[in-house]
Amino acid sequence: MTTIEEAVSFGLSFKNTYIDTPFRKADWKLLRIKGSKKAFLCIYERDGFVNLNVKVDPAWRDFWRSTYASVIPGYHQNKEHWNTIILDGSIKEDDIKRMIAESYDLVTDSPTKRIYEAVKRIPKGKVATYGKVAEMAGNKKMSRAVGNALHKNPDPDNIPCFRVVNSKGELAPEFVFGGMGEQRKLLEADGIEVKNNKVDLSKYGLE
Repeated sequence: MTTIEEAVSFGLSFKNTYIDTPFRKADWKLLRIKGSKKAFLCIYERDGFVNLNVKVDPAWRDFWRSTYASVIPGYHQNKEHWNTIILDGSIKEDDIKRMIAESYDLVTDSPTKRIYEAVKRIPKGKVATYGKVAEMAGNKKMSRAVGNALHKNPDPDNIPCFRVVNSKGELAPEFVFGGMGEQRKLLEADGIEVKNNKVDLSKYGLE
């Protein structure tokens, strides 16, 4: 990858992305996420080379900078959270793509997305409390956010929110996808015993 066209093409291969040219210089291009409009890739020419600015996890920031001399602190951006990749031919193609992909993942991440991914990991025959889901999603303190996210579950067939109960193992009195009776029916179909609209966490709770 050495040209603007190649960088743009790869950036646009990610879901829900589009190209924007908000600056005076036409060769400065931003690749953004539809909806949030957040940029994950900035492409421009500088000192005879195509440069890419990518968002980076601070845990990996210095690794990339020490691995390649052509990966430097973000040019014209927050140097704690952004790196600049100079496409001078010295960086492995796979690593360039990996850094762009990591930037995309960082920008598209959200608490709600992490909550849904956590719920997907609750196996059949088990339940998790709101607090456990919050912990699995990376923040023990966002139990309330778990409830709000599940109330707006966009894909209940694949995000099994019926496997989430309160801290006492009780079913949701207002289970949004058919009421408490529907949640009980789905849990029982999973092989989970429900007594008095309550699940025994010691037996079925996710560790």
